[in-house]
Amino acid sequence: MQVTYLHATLLDGSQTMTPREDITVVTENGRIVSVEPAAPAPAGGETIDLGGRYLMPGLINLHVHLPGSGFPKKKQQDSTKAARLVMSNALTRKVGLKMCEGFARTELLSGVTTIRTVGGLGDFDTRIRDKIREGRLDGPRMLVSNMAVSVPGGHMAGSVAYAAGSEEECRAMLRRIEGEKPDWIKLMITGGVLDATVKGEPGELKMPASYVKACCEEAHRAGFRVAAHVESPEGVRVALENGVDTIEHGAAPDEEILRLFRERGASDICTISPAIPLAKFDRALTGGTELTEYNGRIVLDGIVACARKCLEAGILVGLGTDTACPFVTHYDMWRELQYFHSYVGVSRAFALYTATKRNAEIAGIGEETGSIEPGKSADFLITDQNPLADLAALRTPYMVVMRGKIFRNPTVKKNAVCERELDRCL
Repeated sequence: MQVTYLHATLLDGSQTMTPREDITVVTENGRIVSVEPAAPAPAGGETIDLGGRYLMPGLINLHVHLPGSGFPKKKQQDSTKAARLVMSNALTRKVGLKMCEGFARTELLSGVTTIRTVGGLGDFDTRIRDKIREGRLDGPRMLVSNMAVSVPGGHMAGSVAYAAGSEEECRAMLRRIEGEKPDWIKLMITGGVLDATVKGEPGELKMPASYVKACCEEAHRAGFRVAAHVESPEGVRVALENGVDTIEHGAAPDEEILRLFRERGASDICTISPAIPLAKFDRALTGGTELTEYNGRIVLDGIVACARKCLEAGILVGLGTDTACPFVTHYDMWRELQYFHSYVGVSRAFALYTATKRNAEIAGIGEETGSIEPGKSADFLITDQNPLADLAALRTPYMVVMRGKIFRNPTVKKNAVCERELDRCL
């Protein structure tokens, strides 16, 4: 139950991290016991000589949808019909659950040791979370919301979100979700790029402010924090005015929106990955239209502007991928760090810090994980090369450790089209 990692080059997850060479990290019963320079291995247990490889906290992905691979399809899928099919009978539900379990494992083997799911099928996510927690399934630590709450005709309504037609229905749906013992509540307040109908108007406000307030009141009363899909300035304002805790995606903020962020103590979750294909890929590849490409550029610019302005204003910014949007896979969290570095303009060290310690703090698990410190969970990502020199070093983990369990030379099934086209955008 004791494992010693010798000759590690340590990246500890702190905001000012620099490589510390020849560090010995000792773990026992899944927790970090000591972090010391050039210390010999204590007697007993297993010893792993890392030979100078880079040991850092496991990545944390704050925006995941498990029901889907993110692999591109020849034509756009009707997500509502697909969800209905999966949930139609016991056999298809079993298959759907197994699929989601596999995607959770893919996250782990790619170096992501914690995920937050923000819209799934039925109660699949809580069931998977509990199986992982009980040791019956390999996967990352999971913070889950199960089904989200939307409105009739709203974003993802009928697939990974319920459709509430009144304040009373909002409260009833919140109580239903709360009964499944999730960790967060997710709202779909605006539309997105793929369901926009007007050029220049992605992120149309769909959920009335009174519904948002009712959901947030019900969630906070029960002790849950609320994440919200918003892709327009109006949506961000409505979300913050009525109690949302994290803005997912975001849009270009004005001073009033920044003031609301500060007053609420809310955080922005930056998700550049899903906007890249919509805004930058050839439409023949995405199956998109001039409308989706144009609106995709607006959303990309808005997400980047929101992250930049929030950072300048001292507002917490986290990172998530929005898997399983088209071309956004369960193994590509490293790309989100790269986009954060190249589009928002932060250093590589700050990107890695955001995806580890900062994300843990935003998620409320900063005392458990997110940095390499005695007492914390032994959640490690180990790489051959230094990600502070090139974030692509995170692409091929040498080893992943989750609550002390070691996964050597982890491999995942990758999609050649995704790899080729996304690499062109690096």
